[in-house]
Amino acid sequence: MTNREFLKGVTVGALLTGALTVGGFTGWMKASASDSVVSDKSTKAKLEYLEKIIDANYLEEKDEEALAEGLYTGLLYGLGDPYSRYYTEEEYDRENKENEGSYSGIGVVITENSEGGILVTECYEGGPAELAGMEAGDVISAVDGEDITEKTTAQVSQMIKNDEDGNVVLTIHRTDVEEPLEITVSVTDVELPTIYSDMLEDHVGYLRISEFAMVTPKQFEEQFGGLQEMGMEKLVIDLRYNPGGVLSSVCGVLEQILPEGMIVYMEDKYGNRQEHTCEGKTPLEIPLSVLVNEESASAAEVFAGAVQDYGIGTIVGTTTYGKGIVQTIIPLSDGSAVKLTTAKYYTPNGNDIHEVGIKPDVEVKLDTSLLNKENISREDDNQLQAALKALGE
Repeated sequence: MTNREFLKGVTVGALLTGALTVGGFTGWMKASASDSVVSDKSTKAKLEYLEKIIDANYLEEKDEEALAEGLYTGLLYGLGDPYSRYYTEEEYDRENKENEGSYSGIGVVITENSEGGILVTECYEGGPAELAGMEAGDVISAVDGEDITEKTTAQVSQMIKNDEDGNVVLTIHRTDVEEPLEITVSVTDVELPTIYSDMLEDHVGYLRISEFAMVTPKQFEEQFGGLQEMGMEKLVIDLRYNPGGVLSSVCGVLEQILPEGMIVYMEDKYGNRQEHTCEGKTPLEIPLSVLVNEESASAAEVFAGAVQDYGIGTIVGTTTYGKGIVQTIIPLSDGSAVKLTTAKYYTPNGNDIHEVGIKPDVEVKLDTSLLNKENISREDDNQLQAALKALGE
């Protein structure tokens, strides 16, 4: 494993998300106006006055639709909850695609290049870009002959996704290749890899789960099955830097290894309880270690908490992030949506880990000398070595 693959950082605190459909705005109109912020006379008067100030003084033309979207955004922002927010239709569509773990594209990770163009930092294994011959380190300078050296990654992504004939021609500059390359790549549905697997020495399987997307349970089943076919006798699951994801996804993975019983349960402010249980058809019967750190959050903590409560594995690393609250996405009839913190979740034994986290059974901090290394061997990874040792104890 190279380029610090297991330490690949992502945004901390991804949301443990459920979906709740609300049929438009009519339900809100039945609510009492007396306790409504937006119907308060002083609030309405101030908003009208602010708009008059804009009309009288703002240099450019105002966009009334954008101003309205700003009001909705501000209403949710006023909760002071970093996990609650308003989505425009476009943002909600993007959020859904991210949760699904698949999208229309060519299977690359890109970033803006300091010298112009777009740098390809990763090609997904088996994806259209890799199959067409693209490599990490390639720099894209044109899409279908159109220069993109001054465009953002978002703009280039849209150009590629919106290609009408299903194939895009990319002009590529590659180190040690004198002339630019023109590579034709198919634009298709790409499944994001959320699980990396390998067989270590002594028949120890290794699974790193980067996030819990809708595609993760299927990928886990495939990768886990492949390791079993290779003769796996012990297993390490690496959840370090896993920011969480979708609740149904982590439950779908845990259903493949837990005995019969509770996976996780949630309670809202009214005391209503929702449970997720496991039938226990395929309980894990080999030694297990689960690696976590302070950036293992949300759904990753659901996973670690269930493993710890059932005693089917040893949790190794440092105390997790401590995000034990649930966000529900509520779609609206105009295509927009709101995401609200609606409940707390609890481990099977009833542990509330919000702002507490999951404490490892074996506490091991990552050797700080490794943080600045580009290439870290498994032998140098002291947390992994501790997890391997725990398998034999």
